Amino acid sequence: MLITASRYPIERPNIQKNDLQEGLRGAGSESFASKIWGMSAKQYRELADPWPLNPKGELMMALKIEDKYALANAEKVAAVPGIAFAEWGPGDMGLSLGFADNHNPPYPPAMAAARKRVMAANKAAHIGFLETVRMDTIEALFKEGTNVTHGSSLELVNKGRKLTDRKMPW
Repeated sequence: MLITASRYPIERPNIQKNDLQEGLRGAGSESFASKIWGMSAKQYRELADPWPLNPKGELMMALKIEDKYALANAEKVAAVPGIAFAEWGPGDMGLSLGFADNHNPPYPPAMAAARKRVMAANKAAHIGFLETVRMDTIEALFKEGTNVTHGSSLELVNKGRKLTDRKMPW
């Protein structure tokens, strides 16, 4: 429903067909939003669509598979068309699995298994895996499959860009 609610009900013949319902986003909001982004309302409607579902879309929808209930459905929710990445969230996952103080590695076996399951679900769905990295863990985590993170320092961000050969501005 998240993806359906975020899309305008525009026929997009060049976009892969899927099981999603027609978009539910109503007309009118694009006139205000387009001014903020410095584009026409028509341009905004075309770009305000989830990537990678729409390769030209500029919305990124993400999931937080962060508790035992979400974990039980990890494969199903990760496979929803239009999702760009998902996070396993060790802090909340730890609380849900009974490990309130295990936000950081090494993780108890149940948490390590949860992380592995979310990463596998993301890989199978061809979506990114978000995880917190540090300067001393980024290389190993990226080799393992982490490919989305947040930067706590410019040094860390630049190291991530170098490891992924990602160019500015993204």
